Amino acid sequence: MVPSDTERAIKSLLDTDLYKLTMQAAVLDHYPNTEVSYSFSNRTPEMKLSREAFDWMSEQIKLLGSLTFTKDELKYLRSNVKQLPGRYLAYLETFRLKPEEQIFLEYDDETRITKAQIKGLWVETILYEIPILALISEAYFKFVDMDWDYAGQEARAEEKALTLLSFGCAFSEFGTRRRRSFKSQELVMRGLVAGDVKFQSSSSANVSAGLRGTSNVYFAWQFGVPPIGTVAHEWMMGIAAVSQDYVNANTLAMEKWRNTMGDSNVGVALTDTFGTDAFLKVFTHRLASIYTGVRQDSGDPLVFLEKIARFYDEQGIDKSKKVIVFSDSLNVEACKKYKEATDKAGMLCSFGVGTFFTNDFRTLSPPHNKSPPLNIVIKLSSANGQPAVKISDNMGKNTGDKATVLRVKEELGYIERKWISGDEDKRWQSVDALS
Repeated sequence: MVPSDTERAIKSLLDTDLYKLTMQAAVLDHYPNTEVSYSFSNRTPEMKLSREAFDWMSEQIKLLGSLTFTKDELKYLRSNVKQLPGRYLAYLETFRLKPEEQIFLEYDDETRITKAQIKGLWVETILYEIPILALISEAYFKFVDMDWDYAGQEARAEEKALTLLSFGCAFSEFGTRRRRSFKSQELVMRGLVAGDVKFQSSSSANVSAGLRGTSNVYFAWQFGVPPIGTVAHEWMMGIAAVSQDYVNANTLAMEKWRNTMGDSNVGVALTDTFGTDAFLKVFTHRLASIYTGVRQDSGDPLVFLEKIARFYDEQGIDKSKKVIVFSDSLNVEACKKYKEATDKAGMLCSFGVGTFFTNDFRTLSPPHNKSPPLNIVIKLSSANGQPAVKISDNMGKNTGDKATVLRVKEELGYIERKWISGDEDKRWQSVDALS
């Protein structure tokens, strides 16, 4: 018997980030037979699931296997995500997840440590990451930490939107993977849309500021806003692992992306999978002209901004037409700071705001402290039996096999840097981080 929607935490395969669908399309084109594995990591190890939470999460993961892309969902994708190739949309017509064959979960009742691995064809398993992370977070706050409620979430989101808009910011909602629940993201989207409508109808409205959309395809559909997103580190990581050519991995990734998406739909380039310095060495004038800009996701954003502005100047490219999408550990004040700096540098900017929107809560019990979210990730760990690694622009965000990380750093001439504000162990724990 297929469970009803009221029993599901994940009700649609569209309840995921857009870049999962665009990357799945590219994988189908270029790596349809590549076997991969993913691993789960909890960067907040003191925040553990209970047995009850683990069992609920496990059952919800099994339910993913009975979801399909409906005719209405496919119609929406054809009409609103035009960069998706027809051959990919045809593939989705019969696509099914197979969690009982591809997901491997373990729970230790003594230590309360949860382990999770995903194994299978890349083109099939690529859609697990976002819903599983969302389910783990929801399980924790449903069964373990219950000292919170939804009161005021919609109003807070509206207030945040109005504040960002008053600073002249263009922003999108990026918070699916670490949301407190489906309901929390739905409330946030209502608030953000309401704030944007109020601002755009006011005397303060201007064309440069606005809610640009959400990375969550389901909520984009439901709220009538654009689905936003291009590519994630996983694309470069997988290609590098398969090719074992880390010097040229970024180039291979960009060229294959162009092949699937077309030059008019490549979007922004993600620079930091193996360090931005290595990326810029292969970001040729031709490629830099085709891509609309770059995304900043690790390291010091102001150092990144200076480096990117200088790069465009050296390439003889009009940087005033290029955008930097900031997407790492953002809050209102950070967005304001980076907006002012980007304006001063003569570039465009936008903000992909995640946890600050969908998991910003206070405790119900006095003194109503910050109720910290889980800091959890699922990363590609291997492709065709070779380790997959990410180095980034901050040592704290390095992931994967340590020996491979060291080898790649040496090959690329990687310079070690640490940005204190990007400390993964502490970034979401303080009151100031989100409020």
